[in-house]
Amino acid sequence: MSNFKRTTLAGGPPRPDVLAPLRMTQIVGSKPLLPAVTDLIHFARASKRMKEMVYDDTRWVQRLRSMGCWNEAEARKRAEAAWRRRAGSQALPHEEQAERTGIGVNGNSPATPSNNRERTGSRTTSDAGWEPIGVSNVKERSVLAKAQEGVSDGFDAVPLSSNASTKLTPSTKTQGPLRGLDVFSQVRSIRGQARQEYGKIHGALNHYYVDAIACKDHTTAIVFRIYRDPNQQAQMLANLLRYESCDIAQGWQERQEKLQSLVDAFETAVAHEFEQALETADIDGRLRKYGHVLTTLNGGQKGVNLFIANSPTIARKTELGDPMDCLRLGSPSSISLDESQRFFSQLSTSFNEQIAIMDGVFPASVKAATTFLQRVGNEVFSEYISTLFDEAHRTGTEPYLKAVSGTYQQSLYMARALRPSKDTGDEFYEAIDRVVASVYELHIDLYLNEEYSYFKRKSEAEVGDWERQLSEQDASMQSLYMSNVNRQADKRDFLTSFKKVVMMPVNVLPTFPLSSPFGGKSATAKALVNGENLETSSQDPSRLSTRPSTPTIINGISNADRSTTSLPEPPTTELAAKAAIMSSRLEGIRSLFSIEMALNLVHAAKSAIERAAVFYRAQSQFGEDARKQCQLIFVSLLQILGNRHIKAGFDQAVDHLTNYDPKEIQNHGHTEVKPLVTFLELVNVGDLIQQMLDVFYEQEMVATRLTDRSDFLDPAVKEKKKFEQMLDERVAAGLNKGIEVLMAEVEFLCATTQKAVDFNPDASGTAASDVMDIGPTETARKIVDVVSSHTRMLVGSTDKNMLDVFNQEVGLRIFTALCKHLKRQRISVTGSIKLISDMNHYFTYVQGLRNQNLLQYFVALRELAQIYLVDAADAKELATIIADGDRFRGIFRAEEVYEFAERRADWYLIRAKVERAMYGIGCGIM
Repeated sequence: MSNFKRTTLAGGPPRPDVLAPLRMTQIVGSKPLLPAVTDLIHFARASKRMKEMVYDDTRWVQRLRSMGCWNEAEARKRAEAAWRRRAGSQALPHEEQAERTGIGVNGNSPATPSNNRERTGSRTTSDAGWEPIGVSNVKERSVLAKAQEGVSDGFDAVPLSSNASTKLTPSTKTQGPLRGLDVFSQVRSIRGQARQEYGKIHGALNHYYVDAIACKDHTTAIVFRIYRDPNQQAQMLANLLRYESCDIAQGWQERQEKLQSLVDAFETAVAHEFEQALETADIDGRLRKYGHVLTTLNGGQKGVNLFIANSPTIARKTELGDPMDCLRLGSPSSISLDESQRFFSQLSTSFNEQIAIMDGVFPASVKAATTFLQRVGNEVFSEYISTLFDEAHRTGTEPYLKAVSGTYQQSLYMARALRPSKDTGDEFYEAIDRVVASVYELHIDLYLNEEYSYFKRKSEAEVGDWERQLSEQDASMQSLYMSNVNRQADKRDFLTSFKKVVMMPVNVLPTFPLSSPFGGKSATAKALVNGENLETSSQDPSRLSTRPSTPTIINGISNADRSTTSLPEPPTTELAAKAAIMSSRLEGIRSLFSIEMALNLVHAAKSAIERAAVFYRAQSQFGEDARKQCQLIFVSLLQILGNRHIKAGFDQAVDHLTNYDPKEIQNHGHTEVKPLVTFLELVNVGDLIQQMLDVFYEQEMVATRLTDRSDFLDPAVKEKKKFEQMLDERVAAGLNKGIEVLMAEVEFLCATTQKAVDFNPDASGTAASDVMDIGPTETARKIVDVVSSHTRMLVGSTDKNMLDVFNQEVGLRIFTALCKHLKRQRISVTGSIKLISDMNHYFTYVQGLRNQNLLQYFVALRELAQIYLVDAADAKELATIIADGDRFRGIFRAEEVYEFAERRADWYLIRAKVERAMYGIGCGIM
């Protein structure tokens, strides 16, 4: 046997492949087919493992959740309560057993600790959920288990009776159908009993569900034969639709379509009855009845749609108002918002009437008012607004802007006039705000852009017209003055005319009042910004000083004085004409920018911001965009009014002042320097414009919370600071040039009006009685009058710091001019009384400026005048005064005082004695 070997047989049959049948199979379907509920129950009877799989609680929880009957929070709460009760019920028998065996409550028997742990450890939270409370005895558990087996797993058919084993009686026949109506309200969320809870629903509705999908004719369905009341029929159909959502077995799409067709047929019949009741206006009867039926069936949306479609608010919406009436009834290129207000009023009245009817027809749970509000907003309100805006935009930009802002404000008033439905509360008004916002959301971007662009175009056009008027005025003035000039003759005697006539003044244009008209600019600015009557100042003489007038000048003549002012004869030489042109330019400085034009720009900005701010004050979703656009309008106002108008006017005024030379003016009899006075009045006008803008900023931007003054990054705050800085810089530059002009006038007065005998009366042999006049000279009076008249004009119109700097600079310039003037005089001892009076007069003026630093200079100047009062016999005392540096507060050195002492009339008589006392000349060494 050991010699036998396995040999391979050649040519035998092939070995079969075990995978060949799998390769030949064909997959027919890949979707699993779930069995029906009844099949699952039968399947559970096959074996214990099958029963555990079918009875798994998660399977039935999923079905309850698909029908909306499972509340996880409630289930968790019930499970925790059951666990606490079960733990308490188990502790009581354990204590009784411990007492009988003699073991303490906290002790354990040595023989049974592991068994107790094993028994208690096998319990789960799910077990605590389904075990009946108080059933702790084994015998009681077995009895309960047998009783549960007799219940047939909770899937008893309960189409008409609550117990299948009892005979059907009239009472049980009615109890079954009624149970099916509110079966979902009886379902509880209990862990471990989801199958039993589902069985309640299955037993109450499955019979109707099977019949509904199997019937050929809708009228033969059991649900319509058992339930005769339409409201009960609708409730049962709604329950069937809810029950159908858990049907996931094979063919569920077909069953769903059949049930839906049955529901649609019933809904169509009810809707027909509802529509007939609507036509007959049977509100409290059939309309209310069938409205509730539709609500019970599927929420009543179809009934709400039928009611809204037949509502007069939508069906006869053209009777509420025509948007074209707003344009036809207004003036050309304008709009009348009275017609739109009438439309909103009629719309709100009609809406409230329909809401009152809907509250009686539909229950509060339908939210019919919200649906009706959305339909009215889309089909009535939005259509009216869109048509009005399109036509207004074609008419002009301004009517369009007024239409958008005005109708939005009217719509907000209408929204608060609408009557909310019952049990809606704040939700109704929130829905109104959403509808209004959705209507205007389509137009808000275009409106805000148009608002900004329109203001910018209008402002730039007005400033351009003003500049054009100035250029035309300048051209007409030059042509007027040069019209009578013979150029050929002028060329022949040019040098002669140049020597004889150099910049001769020719006063042609009417001038403004020279007194400062800004006594109460703060109240004036507020009145101008608020748009109060501007004509009263011309009617009431007492109010002429409350507002500076800037009349339009055409062809060299003010409109205000055209009837009373006549032009003098034009000059006949070219130099005289040029002198006249320069004089007219200097006197016309104040016309370089206009307060009327600034006021027009402020009013235009106010109108634009108030229109756009309506969207911000309403706290709508596009309120932030409206706020930013308001800030852009204010920034544009400051840029156009500041850079293009005020800045250019000040620059041109400074250029005109630069060309002024008081030496070429013959008439100096007035106390004012006319070019400087007109420039200071220009400063006053600029200050009034700034105050107008401050009032506008506070009222329109800060008070309405369109901007925050504490936010240094805010565009409006930054631009306002730039505007104020620009104005301060231009005023400072003009005042610097004005100081130069003023000091030129002071030096001119010192050189031309100071007489030689004022400080040296002995030179002319004047009698002693004439010398005893101790008052200031005419020159000192004129200088103080000229300087004080100009500095007073700045009080109240410029910043206090700038005014202090201006006064200090003027005082220092006067001090320098007086020092130069003294070095050109001869002063005697008797004439020193006049000099001291002049110095006291200057000191009194400077003392009124309340500038202590500046006052020290004039104190030293007053002390300096004392050196001329010392008699020639007291040369040593004069030398002591000259050498006393503390006497002059350190302002004059001894060398400078010595130079002033040289202007004494008797200097050459006392010079040796003074020098000997100061420097020791002539002393010998002992």
